Amino acid sequence: MREFGLIGRTLSHSFSQTYFNQKFYSLSLTEHQYDLFELAAVNEFPALLAAHPALVGLNVTVPYKETIVPYLDDLAPSASRVGAVNVIERTADGLLRGHNTDYVGFRDSLRTFFPDRQDARALVLGTGGAAKAVVVALQELGIPSWQVSRDPLGAGLTYDELTPQLVAGHRLIINATPVGTFPQVDECPQLPYDALTGQHYLYDLVYNPTETLFMTKGKEAGAQVKNGFEMLCLQAEAAWNIWNGK
Repeated sequence: MREFGLIGRTLSHSFSQTYFNQKFYSLSLTEHQYDLFELAAVNEFPALLAAHPALVGLNVTVPYKETIVPYLDDLAPSASRVGAVNVIERTADGLLRGHNTDYVGFRDSLRTFFPDRQDARALVLGTGGAAKAVVVALQELGIPSWQVSRDPLGAGLTYDELTPQLVAGHRLIINATPVGTFPQVDECPQLPYDALTGQHYLYDLVYNPTETLFMTKGKEAGAQVKNGFEMLCLQAEAAWNIWNGK
């Protein structure tokens, strides 16, 4: 049996188990299994590994993409560059290596969603592991960005500093926070949504629900919107390739 899974604190919203188990079924991989592992704290990770010796690969979601790093033996260049891990590989010699496929998934998805990148600027809502991956992807695509957080002592902007003028000057806005994720579907990031226009592109990394309130408000202003499902699929395929040595 080859066992895979997802670790996070709350996983009821996740499609990862369905995605991979359908993949195993379609490939007739009857000796493969994917499970959800909810951890109340990251220090439960060693006990999980001890209880599941057949684990060969894990995905990592909020809030452990950064705090999982000390529990790993090695970081691939992707994880070192981003500063966060969303994929863990158990190598042939038993070591735990962290990777980041989030930035690849977001980068490749954004290329088709936001093709006119000349002179574009972006606002990245959030400063966690997902936001760090987004920033690296934007750097590869040559799009300058500001990160936005609730912390007035942070390096970027705060939500209170998002004036209509500033929002108008940033055509691409990415929600890299979990705000709006099921079941809190009536929540959205704090923005001056009245400043949005038909020239804006709103990308929400959340994929459950299919259309978040952040996206709905963008559509009402005429903006182009996209959820994170394509990114999920792209990063999952990249993870699958890592686990299979491709």
